Amino acid sequence: MARRGCLPLLVSAVLALLWVSETTRAPTLRIEEYDPRSPRRPLPQWSDEAFVIEDRPGGPADSMGTTFAVDRQGTWLTAGHVTHDCARVGIEEGGVAREVFHVVASREADAALVRGGMPSGQSLPLSDAMPPPGSVGYHMGFPGGQPTLVISELIGAARARRGRTEGGRAEGARSEAGQVEESQPVLAWAERTRIPVGDGTLSGISGGPVFAEDGHVVGVNSAATDRRGRILTVPPDAMSRLVMASRAVSDRPVAYPFIDPGEALARFQSWLAQGVIRRIFCDVDDHAGQLTGGRPKR
Repeated sequence: MARRGCLPLLVSAVLALLWVSETTRAPTLRIEEYDPRSPRRPLPQWSDEAFVIEDRPGGPADSMGTTFAVDRQGTWLTAGHVTHDCARVGIEEGGVAREVFHVVASREADAALVRGGMPSGQSLPLSDAMPPPGSVGYHMGFPGGQPTLVISELIGAARARRGRTEGGRAEGARSEAGQVEESQPVLAWAERTRIPVGDGTLSGISGGPVFAEDGHVVGVNSAATDRRGRILTVPPDAMSRLVMASRAVSDRPVAYPFIDPGEALARFQSWLAQGVIRRIFCDVDDHAGQLTGGRPKR
């Protein structure tokens, strides 16, 4: 049975930010792809639980997600579908979307590195270690454009088939609707609670970090199933392979365990104030200087 995951939903307020560039004539957005898959090193087999993440209807549209700093010199991590089909990508700074020009997208999982962004005073600690089932997860991001902490419990590894519009970069089976579908590894989490409390869609949390109890980032928010209360994230090993392949991350920040949800919330608020976790915007029309109306991505 198909589960609706990354389909962006219309929010009551249209997000409009002015795109700015550091140069008079902005360079073209550069997209690189990293694919560790090969016949000699096949990807691991995942559990029998599978999800289908439907592509957005009507083709690409301006949208919004979440990103976080993984190197203080200006390297940011987000979900791959947040930057997919974008003519321009911008990270929020001081009420405007500061344009960036270099994206490294994983072909293995739903992850992308944004290089050449603004520097950050801090970066978040990453781990490639798989947390055990039953572990608590702390998901941070901007569902509906608003900062929200989601607390969950890890179910385990799973698979997700993500539909791409015809002509997209992904390779895989073709669905009845003519979309190209790619199978991606994910971790599935069961949502337990949110701060602030709410039950609306999680659209917009895509690209945000998910933390293990030990304080390490162990994945990137990728999708959610509203009716089942599941959150899907990029596995930590796939996330780490992309980071290592980029050779753009040299920081090794220390991770401090979370004592309880209250401490996780306090750190989230501190990272927001310091600009370590931000909103990221995708503009599908390359018209510099115009306003963009972004709908949250999940």
